[in-house]
This record gives sequence, C-alpha cells and structure tokens, in this order.
Amino acid sequence: MLLFTQYLSRTLEVLALVCTRAGKCAVVQRRQELPLLLFSRMNKHKPWIETSYHGIITENTDSVILDPPLVALDKDAPVPFAGEICAFKIHGQEMPFEAVVLNKTSGEGRLRAKSPIDCELQKEYTFIIQAYDCGSGPSGTNWKKSHKAVVHIQVKDVNEFAPAFKESVYKATVTEGKIYESILQVEALDEDCSPQYSQICNYEIVTTDVPFAIDRNGNIRNTEKLSYDKQHQYEIMVTASDCGQKHATENVLVQVNVKPVCKPGWQDWSKRIEYRPGSGSIPLFPSIHLETCDGPVSSIRATIELQTSHIRKGCDRETYSEKSLQKLCGASSGAIDLLPSPSATMNWTAGLLMDSNDMIFKFDGKQGAKIPDGIVPKNLTDQFTITMWMKHGPSPGLRAEKETILCNSDKTEMNRHHYALYVHNCRLVFLLRKDFDQADTFRPAEFHWKLDQVLICDKEWHYYVVNVEFPVVTLYMDGTTYEPYLVTNDWPIHPSHIAMQLTVGACWQGNALTVDIFAQYFHGSLAGLTIRPGKIESQKVISCLQACKEGLDINSLESLGQGIKYHFNPSQSVLVMEGDDIEKINQALQKVSYINSRQFPTAGVRRLKVSSKVQCFGEDVCISIPDIDAYVMVFQANEPKITVSGMDHFARPAAQFETERGVTLLPDIRIVSTVTKMEYPVDLKENDKEQMLHNLDFCDVLVIGMELDPEKECLELDHEELQGKHLDATNSTAGYSIYGVDTMHNYEQVLRQIRYRNWYTSATFDRKFRVKCSELNGRYTSNEFNLEVNILHSSNSNFMDHVNHMMVQPQFLQPVYHPEGSISASHSSIVPSVATVVIIICVSVLIFIIALGVYRIRTAHQLSSPDNEGSKENEMDWDDSALTITVNPMEVHETRHHSIVVEDEEEDTTSAESDETEEEEEEEEEEEVIVQKGDKQSVTRQEQLEWDDSTLPY
Repeated sequence: MLLFTQYLSRTLEVLALVCTRAGKCAVVQRRQELPLLLFSRMNKHKPWIETSYHGIITENTDSVILDPPLVALDKDAPVPFAGEICAFKIHGQEMPFEAVVLNKTSGEGRLRAKSPIDCELQKEYTFIIQAYDCGSGPSGTNWKKSHKAVVHIQVKDVNEFAPAFKESVYKATVTEGKIYESILQVEALDEDCSPQYSQICNYEIVTTDVPFAIDRNGNIRNTEKLSYDKQHQYEIMVTASDCGQKHATENVLVQVNVKPVCKPGWQDWSKRIEYRPGSGSIPLFPSIHLETCDGPVSSIRATIELQTSHIRKGCDRETYSEKSLQKLCGASSGAIDLLPSPSATMNWTAGLLMDSNDMIFKFDGKQGAKIPDGIVPKNLTDQFTITMWMKHGPSPGLRAEKETILCNSDKTEMNRHHYALYVHNCRLVFLLRKDFDQADTFRPAEFHWKLDQVLICDKEWHYYVVNVEFPVVTLYMDGTTYEPYLVTNDWPIHPSHIAMQLTVGACWQGNALTVDIFAQYFHGSLAGLTIRPGKIESQKVISCLQACKEGLDINSLESLGQGIKYHFNPSQSVLVMEGDDIEKINQALQKVSYINSRQFPTAGVRRLKVSSKVQCFGEDVCISIPDIDAYVMVFQANEPKITVSGMDHFARPAAQFETERGVTLLPDIRIVSTVTKMEYPVDLKENDKEQMLHNLDFCDVLVIGMELDPEKECLELDHEELQGKHLDATNSTAGYSIYGVDTMHNYEQVLRQIRYRNWYTSATFDRKFRVKCSELNGRYTSNEFNLEVNILHSSNSNFMDHVNHMMVQPQFLQPVYHPEGSISASHSSIVPSVATVVIIICVSVLIFIIALGVYRIRTAHQLSSPDNEGSKENEMDWDDSALTITVNPMEVHETRHHSIVVEDEEEDTTSAESDETEEEEEEEEEEEVIVQKGDKQSVTRQEQLEWDDSTLPY
C-alpha cells in the first residue's frame, strides 16, 4: 500500500508537470499542492447577473433601491472560491456610487452613494456594473467576471426650495376707466428639480381691500374701473406657492400707476428752469417726451421760442458804451455818438427822457434834440453809415404823420431837408438830397423799406444799420440784409448860404412861424444812434454789435442724426426742429439748452414756449398737441466791488513838474475787484470775499477844483501805451479819460503812464485829482480815489529835500505791487519787529514837526521883510492849525552846538566816503516824499503860535 501511494504521488507529479506544460500551468513539486490543482480545474463558469437594473435614490441620502435586486450567481457553486462572489465593479467616469457584496455565497450585493446626491445638480445616472467571483483560491487568482449590465438610477426630489420671484418690484401703468384682462404678469421660480416641487401651482394677493385679482399663472387684473382722481398709485403684495404647498419666503411688491385718460401732449417737463451765472449751457427739458396716444403720426414739427423782448434791448446784450462796443467789435474809427450820456461837453441830450443804466432815450412825441454845430460834418460824403437801436410801436394819431429819427434841415428860411431817417406808416424811409455839385440830373433821393410782419411797429428792440454807398443804400436789421422796395428820384438841392441844423427825435422847421419849430416828432425809444462819415460798416462788425449773449443752444449736434432737421433764427431765440420719428424728436428736444455768456447777466424771467404741429397718415383726424409754457429763472450774479488804491499824497520839487516829461501821477495805482462769497451768511467780514477778474470799460482821471489851464499845465499820455490794447483815450482841461473794454491789468498799465506837467509852477502849490473806474457802462463803479500833489518851490526846496529824505520809508517798508496771478503777500520777506517800526514812525513824526516849525519861521521872516512882500502868492499854504509847538531857545542852541561837533567829526572821514555820501544824497533827492497833512481847522493867523526866531539863523 505504501509503495502504491508513493508511485501515485510520482505519477501525479509527472502528470502535473505535463499538464502544466500543455496548459501552461505551474509545476507541482510538493504533495500538499495536489488539492489546489484539483480546485482550479473546477472554476469553469463566469458569474451571472441581470442585463439591466433600474434604481431610485432620494436626494441627500446614500441608499439606492434597485429593481431587480443586485444578485450574482455562479454555476461553480458550492465549490469554495470558484462558486463565490467577491466583488461588484462600476465602470464610469467619477460616478458617485459604489457596489458592495453583502454575502459571497449567495452573491447578494447592495448599491449605495459615496456622498449625498443633489437632484438639482443631476437627476439621473447611468453606468455599467460587473460581478467578479473569488477565483481559484484564497489568493483570488484565476477569477472570472460576469457580462456587463446597465444600471439606470433616478434621483428622487425633496421639496427643499421655496419659490422666489424673478423681479424685486413689478410696475405697471393703466389708464383710468378701463377694465384690463391682464395688467401685468408676475413670475416666480422654484429651484427644486422635480415637476412636483419646481412648478408654481398658485399665486395669491396678500394685500387686502384692493381692486385687483390674480390667476394661477400670475396675471393681475383690476376688478373695477380705476380713477386717477381717487388714487394715483396702488401698491399690492403678492406671494406664490409650489405644488408641494411651499410658499415663497418673500412677497413681491407690485406698483400699479393710474394715469388719466390719454391726452396727447409733451410729458415730463418742468415749468421752472433755474439758471445761475457762469453755468454755461444747461438743458431745458432733459426728460421730455411726446405722448401721441397711439395716434397715426407721420411727422412732427416743434418750435421752441425764448422770449427775451423785455430784457434791455431785446435780449441780454453787452451794456458797454457804444464807443467801447465798436472798439471791441473792430468797427472803423470815427463814429460820432448822437445820443451820448449828458455831460459838460455833450449836453444836448440833457432834456431827454432816458434810462441811464442802458443809455436808452425815450421819445414821447413832444421832445427833440438839436445837435450842436461842428459835431457832424456839414456835407457828408458818398459813403457813410448810420447805426441805431430802435423800439417802436404803431404810430399814434394820423397814419400820414412822419416820425423823424434823424433830420438835417435848413436852420432858417427855406426849410429844406438835406437828409433824414424817419418812420412812416410802419415803413422805414431814408431821405438823401444831394447838392448841385455835379450834373443837374434826377438822382435817387428816397429809399423805402417795408419789412415783413411790420417789424418796425412790433414794439420790440431791433438793431438797424443804414450803409450808404451812393447811389446804393442798404439796410441791415438784426444782421439781415434788406433792399429797398421803392426808390424815388428827385432833383438835387440848389446851393445856398443857409446854415443847417441836425436834430434827433424831431425835424427842425426853419420857416415855422410858431414858437415851437420842431415837427414830425418820434414816438419810441432809441439807443446807440451814431453816424460814421466816410466809411461803411462790414457784415461781421454789424453782427458783432447786435449779437445776443443769451439764447437757445443744442448740446451735441452730431448726435441728432440725419433724421432731424433744425433751424435757428439769427439771434438764436427761436429753434425749429422737424422729423418723422417720435423717439428721435424726443431725443433732439432733450438736447435743447439755454446759454448766457455774460459774466453779469440780467437777472429775471425768460419765458419759454414750445408749439408743435403734427401730421398724420391717411385721412384720419390728426391729434392736437398743447403748447408748453415754461420759464427760465436767471439768478442775480455776485456783484463785484471795484477798488482803486495807491499812493494818495506826494510832493515834488517844482523843477520836476517843469521838465519835458513832467511827473508821473499814479505810479503804483492798483485796481482790484472782489465779490462776496455766497456760501457765507449775510453779516460778512471783509475777509469773506474773493478776488475776481473781469473787464473795465472806462477810467477817468478828473481834476478836482479849477480845470487845468492849457497855457500853464496839462495831463499827458504817450499813445504808444495804448497799442496792443482795446483802449482809447480823450484829454481835456477837466482830466483824462481812458475807455474801451479791456482787463484791469491793462488799465493799470496805462494809468501808471499818465503824467502831469506844469511849466509855470510859481502860481501853483498843489493839485488834486480823482480816479474812478467803471464796468458795464457804469453798472458797477469803483470808489473815488483822490490824489493830492504838492509842488515844492525853490525857496524851500533844499530844506524840504533834506526833510523828505529823512522821511523816506526804510527799504523793508516800501509798498510792493504784486501783478495779477502773483502771491499777494510773501512770507519770505524780512519783516522788522513791531518795536522797530514804532520807533521809526515816532522819529519820522518828530522830525517832520520840527521841520514844519522851522519852515513856518522862515516863511514868517520872509513875509516880514520888504523884499518878500510880492511873493506871498508863491508860498506853500501849510495847514498848521492843528499844531502847538513850543521851542526852547536853549535846546536850539544845544542842537546847533551838537551839529557843529558832528561836522568836525565828519571832516576826519576819507575822501572816498565823502564821494559816496554825495552820490547817495543825489539819488535820494530824486525820491518822492510823502507828506502827511493834519486835519484842517478854521483858525485865523492871529490865533496861531508866534515864534521866537531870535536865535535861529536864516
């Protein structure tokens, strides 16, 4: 038996080896491996599972319910390992599931989620699963796998989300008196994944007692007719719930606006538009739009009119004088102002009614003004220009009555009219009768203009320019050219020796028998009436002279597009816009703005009117658009305070006044304009102001007291100082006038060059002048800056030069002028201590008092001597009534002794120091000396101090 067993073992080993070689099996070397070889030969079958599975998993859980259950079978059962199931494997990219074996023998398994499943992220999953047996032994080798089965899993939803509305607020507008099936629709959403929980099954109005209802689709309707007068707006709260009966966490607000029955017209515009000076261009109707009530509109024409006829001369224009305006606009020189402001030299307008602020003269049909001879040349050339502002209404009384604006007629006897400008039956007529200086032929003599819409009688301001280039006469009104509709010829006037009279506002009747020899009176207002002989005005200058500084404007013209046509009138007070697209018309009207370029505009109201004309398609009755009546409120500008300052008192030796250049009057004059800061309260301090820059239009340097004697004295200015500036000047015995629209800096430069000359100073001891400047033709004026100039004569010049030298301010106390734009005060300057300044002032006052006393003693001595009896009128009249000085003769003696000692010490100095001292004294003699005068009192010479001059040398 033992031998058989051994033989069998060897045989099995050989057979195992052969089988292994034939079946590529391992060699069996030991006897204990014989059972394993037998088991491996028994794992013949693959595991078996169903071909497909359907599963359900509830979100936020990990358990999957499969149909059919997950079970794998193996025909090798009950053989250990070969008939057992060891694993289920899932094939798919990052599947959130795993399969586990619950029982290897029965092949039962379970499918579960690795983490909670979210239905909102993915509702279904599909993947492949296979079963694996345990192989041929414990090591799991030679395992077999089943076929592939498809697993489809659906995620079961949980009602975890509440409905939420898509909008935070819903708005709608309804017209009163209508019942709407649906005013608007609200909509809520639910983030749950299933139809049951994600669908909104119901909407509900939470607010009670409102005339509205809502259906399950969110449509809101009104249950009764709404009234605009009863309530303009309704606010209701609405909630929603899903099919799982979960309500929204937040209700939504629904605003229903009730508007009145649709009336065509412009909407969303303000009646009052505020304009502050310096704002530039501001939109008038930034949100305006046209409501047509669904009318069949084909085109729209809108006219915007800015009504400024009540403002000065028809609108906000520059109110500078006519001469200043002509200079500013580059007009030809030589214009003669026929209606100047009344003055000592030009007083023919003194009896006329006028508005002084605007230089407007009002003629009531009872007044006329005679222009003095020599103001206008007797015979005008073939070229001349007449310019004027005129405001005229319908003629009163008889229609045939002429109203004379300007007339040149015979002063006596024949009553011939040589040239005239007048209004007749709302027509403008210019008469020009030439003299017999050439051939005796018919010539054009009367030129008639009949303007459209009777503009001459519309009670509005217009600017007229009559350019005469005989025989052609052209009229410009508000910059537009008009040719005469009728020209009448006449014979030239026969020559005579009768003088002519030029008048304004009426015509002079030389042969009248009555006392009142004015006739053909004018009814209306005139301003800026000028005549310029020998020249005609250009279109550019005419446009500048009559240009408005306020008007309508369009912001961003490029954005209007090609669908909009627009047109401005010359003064930009009327704008017409036309288009066929309502939306483009709305956008265009929103860009219309108001602009006023004046620094100090006229405050007040400007009326606005927008009229519209609508055309419709077909033959339908077209809608009517009501006009817009609004206004622009222009606020008052901060009024400037113009201050003129500088050295107001100085004295010079008479010899300097007698030189060819004379003495500069205003070497350090300063013109400053300040304006009150609006953000401060009314009770302002002087520091609560800020400096501003603007132009001036004239500065006068006037003589106080007697006028200048042209045989002895004059004021002078080199006209080269006016070059490169918009300035001109006139000189007379009353003073010097600088005029023209220019900066304060340029005015300062010119005023500093005015000189005073006096070549006969023996009879003059002092002169007083006054400086006054103006902006906007006197609308804003400066303070009256007074200057006193003293002339020091030879009798006391040496002594006074020494006194003046001692009174000159130290270098660190000299006034410093800072030009425009520079820092007003320099902190880097060396400022002396207060004590030093006080000592210097006290010493200066003491020296001045002593010097004044000595001078009075010398004057009294000269008056007492017979040789000086005829020189009293040459003395300087010092006012010493406020002084009471007592002189101790011993102190005077000590002073003289001390001065002698000082002179002895000075003789020991070097010659170089003496030369240097002499040069310094010569320079100091040329410096100006400021003389401070005390208050004048009425004290007679008998009451004055009698001086003891016995110890004083002369």
